[in-house]
Amino acid sequence: MASRTSLAFRPTDVALSDDKATELAEMFRLLGDPSRLRIVIETLAGPHAVGDIAGTLGLSPSLVSHHLRLLRAARLVSTERRGKHIFYRIHDAHVARVVADMVAHVNEDMHEPSVD
Repeated sequence: MASRTSLAFRPTDVALSDDKATELAEMFRLLGDPSRLRIVIETLAGPHAVGDIAGTLGLSPSLVSHHLRLLRAARLVSTERRGKHIFYRIHDAHVARVVADMVAHVNEDMHEPSVD
């Protein structure tokens, strides 16, 4: 049986105030909606306009705009203006890593041994 990689964190590495714990929980709550999660994943590849995201995901532009407003308020996505157009992108490398790592995690074959 393969051993699991040990991930040791010092308590100070992951300590959160009550306010920050609430903020983090809200971010995870927002990502708990499949449509919002798919929108965030779409922004991993680079900036996209609302219409492009809507077309790719098969959602209405108004629904995508609503979700993007919530995601932007939570600092999960950011805007980038190009002339009259607004494009949405992943907010930063931290968010990108968390989302990409979790996508990789769910796509792993459960029967493959973990690599140390």
